[in-house]
Amino acid sequence: MRNHLRLLGLVFGLAAVSPAWAQVTYPRNGVYDERPGLFAFTHATIFTDYKTRLDDATLVIRDGKVEAVGKNVKVPTGAVVQDMRGRHIYPAFVEAYSSYGLPEVKPADNRGRRAQGPQFESTKAGAYDWNQAVHPEVNAAELFKVNDEQAEQLRKLGFGAVLTHQADGIARGTGALVALSSGRKEGEVLLLDRAAAAYSFDKGTSTQDYPSSLMGSIALLRQTYLDADWNQRNPQKEQNLSLRALNEQRRLPQIFEVRDKQSLLRADRVGDEFGQQYIIKGRGDEYQRIDDVKATKAPLILTLNFPDAYQVDDIYDATRIALEDLKHWEMAPANAALLQKAGVRFALSSADLKDKKKFWANLRTAVRYGLPEQEALRALTATPAELLKVQDRVGALKPGMEANFLVTSARLFADDNVLLDNWVQGRRYKLSEIPADYRGVYALQIGQQPEVRMLVAGKPEAPELKVAVAPKDTVRGSLSVTGDLATIVFAQKGKAKGQTVRLSGYYTAEGRVFQGEGQLPDASQVKWTARRLEEASRAAKRDSAKAPEVPQLGGMMYPFVAYGRTEVPKQEVVLIKNATVWTNEKDGRLEGADVLLKDGKIAKVGKGLVAPSGARTVDGTGKHLTPGIIDEHSHIAISEGVNEGTQSVTSEVRVSDVVDAEDVDVYRDLAGGVVAAQLLHGSANAIGGQSAIIKMRWGMPGEQYKIQDTHGFIKFALGENVKQANWGDLNVTRFPQSRMGVEQVFVDAFTRAKEYQQEWAAFNKLGKGKQKKAGAPRRDLELEALVEILEGKRNISCHSYVQSEINMLLNVAERMGFKVNTFTHILEGYKVADKMKAHGATASTFSDWWAYKNEVRDAIPYNAAIMTKVGLNVCINSDDAEMSRRLNQEAAKTIKYGGLSEEEALKLITLNPARALKLDKHMGSIKEGKDADVVLWTANPLSIYAKAERTFVDGRQLFDLESDLQLRQLMKQERQRLVQKMMDAKKGGAPTQMGVQRQTGHFHCDTVGEDKDLDQ
Repeated sequence: MRNHLRLLGLVFGLAAVSPAWAQVTYPRNGVYDERPGLFAFTHATIFTDYKTRLDDATLVIRDGKVEAVGKNVKVPTGAVVQDMRGRHIYPAFVEAYSSYGLPEVKPADNRGRRAQGPQFESTKAGAYDWNQAVHPEVNAAELFKVNDEQAEQLRKLGFGAVLTHQADGIARGTGALVALSSGRKEGEVLLLDRAAAAYSFDKGTSTQDYPSSLMGSIALLRQTYLDADWNQRNPQKEQNLSLRALNEQRRLPQIFEVRDKQSLLRADRVGDEFGQQYIIKGRGDEYQRIDDVKATKAPLILTLNFPDAYQVDDIYDATRIALEDLKHWEMAPANAALLQKAGVRFALSSADLKDKKKFWANLRTAVRYGLPEQEALRALTATPAELLKVQDRVGALKPGMEANFLVTSARLFADDNVLLDNWVQGRRYKLSEIPADYRGVYALQIGQQPEVRMLVAGKPEAPELKVAVAPKDTVRGSLSVTGDLATIVFAQKGKAKGQTVRLSGYYTAEGRVFQGEGQLPDASQVKWTARRLEEASRAAKRDSAKAPEVPQLGGMMYPFVAYGRTEVPKQEVVLIKNATVWTNEKDGRLEGADVLLKDGKIAKVGKGLVAPSGARTVDGTGKHLTPGIIDEHSHIAISEGVNEGTQSVTSEVRVSDVVDAEDVDVYRDLAGGVVAAQLLHGSANAIGGQSAIIKMRWGMPGEQYKIQDTHGFIKFALGENVKQANWGDLNVTRFPQSRMGVEQVFVDAFTRAKEYQQEWAAFNKLGKGKQKKAGAPRRDLELEALVEILEGKRNISCHSYVQSEINMLLNVAERMGFKVNTFTHILEGYKVADKMKAHGATASTFSDWWAYKNEVRDAIPYNAAIMTKVGLNVCINSDDAEMSRRLNQEAAKTIKYGGLSEEEALKLITLNPARALKLDKHMGSIKEGKDADVVLWTANPLSIYAKAERTFVDGRQLFDLESDLQLRQLMKQERQRLVQKMMDAKKGGAPTQMGVQRQTGHFHCDTVGEDKDLDQ
């Protein structure tokens, strides 16, 4: 074989120039030395695509293209013929996600306000987008340069063509499809200059402040799409090269990179909104929400970047590692198999692998975990080609396609397979030689000793030796072969146990025999031979070829974090009997009453109710049943930033875009009797983002947390946080810097909103013909939200402390024609309660917080009671994940500070917030027809000794004390199982890594950036 390859090289060197390969546009300094482009590969096992196998077939390539392939193909005259008996040929892989050949993207040295103060506008020269994170005009083909080192690395993995793009920013521009040829010009390897458009939620190297949060990134992308549509309709009004480029790319494959499976779902929703079906490049956790991922119908790009086992020998190190990280280590290799079984379409990629040498090991691991070999090949060839719409160019071996193919020594995914050659554009790139394969069963004869069996197994390049001295009695040894010289060493058994036998000699390939001389432990010299036993060798090979068992995995958790369950509790028919029922209705408190929950609703309330067939009965004797607690002001369950405080007005951002279904504070809230909350934007700007109103539907995806058909809400803010004057000397340029300036922000914003409202009203009055001629006004999401306020479709919840500022906003609201629905915090509300009542505002306050900053120096614990007695609808809120778990106790303080009745106190956290959030038709009291959101307490709910024994949301028992104890025990057992599995993996030689403890913190009103305030 080696001689044949040398001859092939000689033929290359002597061949005449092929005109089809001659370059005409690039001058060359020197003589032209082009190789012929006609080759025939005969007697090969050829896979023309992932599912079509041809035995004893021929492949003909000419000038870098496939000319013919099949079983009866005639070899053309003049072709260089290569006999491929015993070899396999496969289409070369297609990499759908890379940055091959592009300049390295480096984070900016100084990012926004952190070092130089705020940067509000783009510093990029030219008629481009206002935001530096939006640069669809970037074209990878213009930046691309052949990189021989990178190309070689990717070829060794089996890739022949890659999509390369610059992974920087939100709208990233276009990627180019290039062949992995070395030593050629960029124009020769470029297969398609604009093959796909790329997006993400990461603003990348942009030094602009906006966006600073995930919800800001989503809002920016959403507005960019709208602006692109407007720009396309009105090219004469604004020349924007970025938006023009985005519009030109809309029909290309759209690749969206996300950080996790929750953002995968978020990206898909944005795509659906604008008619784009993204190809989503994830992070390997898609199996954790497989049904939801499948429902998106989005094809995926899956990485093979599996985490190493953690170092868990030290019990303290092990304790620091989150349960979800332990489980992800176990389950990540099964991601592709589980998705394939579910019918999700995907391509496999080497992306995210810092050590590319792990690619094949991880690929084989994915196969071992259940991914069928045919599907693995499909995901590396046909699928990425189809996703990029280049299936007529790459990903298969058919006439006219690129001559990109692999030559292998055996079946592609076999453990002993060797990638021999990678042909790219008809050029051979040698990857490796076939190691001489000495594996098999031998009859070993040493001197006059009885003949024994010797097994040579393992990998061809690193064979392992086992010598069977007697049945079931073997010793391990070593076999090394250098050239034709061989050395065998193993330990003696029997009387000379542990002493070494050394055999030296040579290997005769024709007879498959080792022979030579050796020395026994007693120093005697002997002759020896090891003759290969063909039938026994074939039998051993058949045994070793048996497919290994698919590794056993632990169960799934919903959500995939601590306190997740194997499945979400189902709605039940439940009869709670003989409890003290706090109805919050005119009936007040009912002693010894029954409540029936059915179909997610409160079906009946009364005494002596009979349980329907199939109902579960809960004994409420001595216990109290209340409506579920509603937290009017919360910041839990928000992903990657609670403030988009980079501008004074960010009404376009939506907390509902970033609901975090895996925040354990949701489960903790359920343990405190909380069933719903308003998730508010922070208070870093005068007009913040739109809020999300959720139920604590623990275990469901984030989209299902949201309460449907609710009134819209938005966060406003007053005070120190807004003007940011106390943020340091670098932050003195963002308007406003004073409390007077805050008022002007409101006036300016609503003046613009009124103009926007009038512009659209005038347009809508036009007939269709005139509308078409005039063109629709530009949609502005920031102003749309403010118009919704003016039209009574969106309600304001305003962060507030000081009476002067409260009076200011009331005056602005009356002048501009809108209402403030809720003043939250409102610690000086007792001073302006009468004005708030006249305005029609609700108050949402703390029970007894004061002295934590200068603004609250006049706070008093009687505030809630005073406002209640004035006639305001008053709520007690948390603004804090810890306080949210004990809102019942916070409400009880108003009995001491202000003398409210027990029922009035309970309403502060149930019916009153339901009224504030316009949910009181469905929630807040125990009444037939309302949602089955109730809590069974072990004692009076206003007692510090009361525990939420059972919390029902929509008739699902999502928390109870008994199952909580069971979950804790199951988590301990699962941790121990995984720790033991990791220790076993380490003993088996698996690489390990140190665990990093996840930061557990909470967002508050003033949290800036994506990092939560850490627990003390």
